Amino acid sequence: MSWGTELWDQFDNLEKHTQWGIDVLEKFIKFVKERTEIELSYAKQLRNLSKKYQPKKNSKEEEEYRYTSARAFLATLNEMNDYAGQHEVISENMTSLITGELTRYVQELKQERKSHFHDGRKAQQHIETCWKQLEASKRRFERDCKEADRAQQYFEKMDADINVTKADVEKARQQAQLRHQMAEDSKAEYSSTLQKFNSEQHDHYYTHIPHIFQKIQEMEERRIVRIGESMKTFAEVDRQVIPIIGKCLDEITKAAESIDHKNDSQLVIEAFKSGFEPPGDVDFEDFTQPMKRTVSESSLSNSRADGKSEPKFGGKSKGKLWPFIKKNKLMSLLTSPHQPPPPPPASASPSAVPNGPQSPKQQKEPLSHRFNEFMTSKPKIHCFRSLKRGGAGPEDFSNLPPEQRRKKLQQKVDELNRDIQKEMDQRDALTKMKDVYIKNPQMGDAASVDHRLAELGQNIEKLRLEVQKFEAWLAEVEGRLSMRSEARRQSGLYEAQNTSAVNSCAQDRESSPDGSYTEEQSQETEMKVPATDFDDEFDDEEPLPTIGTCKALYTFEGQNEGTISVAEGEMLYVIEEDKGDGWTRIRRNEDEEGYVPTSYVEVYLDKNAKDVYKSLEKISE
Repeated sequence: MSWGTELWDQFDNLEKHTQWGIDVLEKFIKFVKERTEIELSYAKQLRNLSKKYQPKKNSKEEEEYRYTSARAFLATLNEMNDYAGQHEVISENMTSLITGELTRYVQELKQERKSHFHDGRKAQQHIETCWKQLEASKRRFERDCKEADRAQQYFEKMDADINVTKADVEKARQQAQLRHQMAEDSKAEYSSTLQKFNSEQHDHYYTHIPHIFQKIQEMEERRIVRIGESMKTFAEVDRQVIPIIGKCLDEITKAAESIDHKNDSQLVIEAFKSGFEPPGDVDFEDFTQPMKRTVSESSLSNSRADGKSEPKFGGKSKGKLWPFIKKNKLMSLLTSPHQPPPPPPASASPSAVPNGPQSPKQQKEPLSHRFNEFMTSKPKIHCFRSLKRGGAGPEDFSNLPPEQRRKKLQQKVDELNRDIQKEMDQRDALTKMKDVYIKNPQMGDAASVDHRLAELGQNIEKLRLEVQKFEAWLAEVEGRLSMRSEARRQSGLYEAQNTSAVNSCAQDRESSPDGSYTEEQSQETEMKVPATDFDDEFDDEEPLPTIGTCKALYTFEGQNEGTISVAEGEMLYVIEEDKGDGWTRIRRNEDEEGYVPTSYVEVYLDKNAKDVYKSLEKISE
């Protein structure tokens, strides 16, 4: 089966068919090119989608990826990014293996096709030329034969005519002979041309055209094979990335299976656990008897009648109902006097006024009013440490609940240790460089790195001091947490005693002569549940700073809530100046503080502490 023998007369149709084949190949190239564009666009959209939902650096979203479900989602985003990369690989491979190769092949195919059909046209032109030569020789032979016949007829006519001279007859005979010779020559030429044409025609249809058409057939078959191979490559490019895409999908499945709901629940506990103990039961307050009111450890106010210090059990026994309420602020709001202080006695002698002037009786306000006043008031900063370290929060994270504080301190210690390691690595590198300079002075001056080594040594020492400081705070917090857990285990031992204390509290109340509230506690009621370490932590942090000292000029019996009894000549600490209401807040020791009339004491303020205290007041306002 050959085009040269079967299609020897279909030159034009073959030309059209081969052009159609090239058009099909170009159409396939265009299809693959558009497919690559789609793959690139799809990959770009997948990457943008993955990037859109990636956590932003230094944002709150990064903290959320501690949870297994969030990490699984992040893994899915990363795998989708790889998935998009495989589609980019598909596009690149199709572009290089199909589009690029076929484009070059089409150019070569067009040149080859052009060459073959140029040879075919040339062969056709040659055979046509031979045919024209044969036709010309034939017409010339025919013409010469006719001319010879006419010349012979004319000679015969002249020879038969008796009236014609002998010379005319001879002339006619010579002309006839000439024409016959010309006819013979034309015949010979025609015969020669005919043989030549037949030979050329045989070569044309049996040699040249079959050879040219065979080349065209081979060219077309190569085109068909090439487009088939390109289609296989088209499928193979996809098949090559299927295993990698499968791995991406397997990783997504693995990430989904790694989600641990129990672990996430535990992380929520670790993230938000405050370390506080739940508030205890609220004591019953009996208002049926006028001017008698129980002031218990769980109520909002706590009078210190007659300057008596309460018994301790395992440390400070300061009850708190709400974990975040600052006790000093609360006591200041609930117990500070609201009436003008009494005038000083006429005589400076204690005998002139045996018991001193009675402080005004405080007008009681409903508990809800006091609590509302506390909740709406602006908190004051009572800690010098917070002022010294700026407004970003205490350096030791004492403003955080215990559990959160422990985590922050641990993170800080780890961060400082990493910084120390970096500095030590730099120091080691510089030390090696210095040794190299010492051995090879031409490479550099060894003294040039001494300054940097000294700086690194100082930095390492500073960082180690910081680590020791934070480790001390961390050890303190961890110790308190362990003590708290021990106290929680022992809380059952005191539950019965605490219940009996609440029940007997109302029976032991007595009214003081001046209307203040006192609390006579029996041995049973004095037994309290051990205070939590969180109470100790915040009580140690929150007391008002001392801004000076004072000397009592007169004896004052503080019998109202918020006041404190002083003896003449007693030296005390000033913790709050007179704010224009005639009262000064003082402290005797860690547990005894209250208000006394300003006119009853001589105040010696520490200038530096006073300036800092005023600064704190401005900041809190």
